[in-house]
Amino acid sequence: MRGLIVVTGRGLGGDAVVALNVIEALEEKGVECEIALDEEAPGLLFKKHGYSWHKITVPMAGGHAATKASSAKAALRTLSAALKARKLIKKLDVDFVVGVIGGGSVIASLGAKLNRKPCVTLCCTPLDMKVCPRLNHTIILPEYYMFKEDVLPENISKTFYPLDDDVDSGDSAVALEKLKEYPLFDENKKTILFSSGSSLFKGIIEAANNFAEFTDDYNIVMIGYPLQDEFLDLINEDKIIYLGFIDWLNHLNKFIDLAVLTDDGVIIEEILVSEVPIVTITKIKWGRYHNMEGVFKGALMETDMEHANETVLQAFENYDSLKEGADHYAKILLETKSNLAQKIIDICGNKL
Repeated sequence: MRGLIVVTGRGLGGDAVVALNVIEALEEKGVECEIALDEEAPGLLFKKHGYSWHKITVPMAGGHAATKASSAKAALRTLSAALKARKLIKKLDVDFVVGVIGGGSVIASLGAKLNRKPCVTLCCTPLDMKVCPRLNHTIILPEYYMFKEDVLPENISKTFYPLDDDVDSGDSAVALEKLKEYPLFDENKKTILFSSGSSLFKGIIEAANNFAEFTDDYNIVMIGYPLQDEFLDLINEDKIIYLGFIDWLNHLNKFIDLAVLTDDGVIIEEILVSEVPIVTITKIKWGRYHNMEGVFKGALMETDMEHANETVLQAFENYDSLKEGADHYAKILLETKSNLAQKIIDICGNKL
């Protein structure tokens, strides 16, 4: 079987990471994969892993942060983008198409429909969910509100994020040696990670600063590349160990005692796989709220910014219970990658 995977974004992280994991899982099951990115996408993640790609148009409205203006601009590009996707699908003569989140899912749906090819889309934003379930089988990700529902329409199912194969390969001893290089680090203190994913948002910096002023009983570590360069000046580096963008995150995840995160993204699952309890702070990213506490029941606690300090302390008070919850999800999440690939093959294979 041959499949075309249409990916939203620049091919650097986020959606591209999800797509790469889907591709690797499909290839492990014998599927030959082609990749399509927007013509302006640098695609560095795929290049790093030895993949080439086809250039088409993949409109982006901004995902959960989409506005009426950005949605309208994306809609105007959709028709021509769908025609380019249709042309590519016909040229490659693939057996099925997979769309990965947002514009990638919408264009995959439309292009596949125009070619009468089976298609599966991974969706989690309001816009892709308006289009894709009408055209093909849609698999929703944890951020979408329907994920918490036990009964779904026949053409909708759900999945956790597929994770990297080495996500559980970390060594806490490696992280310890690296953290010892920072004068602020104290081996006798528990360590808390503050993160909003690969991009460092202002809100998570404020949360870390607030907790650093609230107590000095913990090592406070923060990662991520600032969403805006001026955010660097906001970090209280007298009390916070800022690591920036690191390539040893799997080791750090095994070392930390608690993670304080935004309430979305792959990093929640990566932390849970390391069997570490989590506190999520809501509405940091463009005011969004996803209720991850309702998705990963018993493994994390959620809070708003105002009550974040107290909630972190409560998490330590309930640590054993939260860790049991994290342990429960770890095995499930590690199996997601292979299971998702098989689900795509089964759905599309039945329609060939």
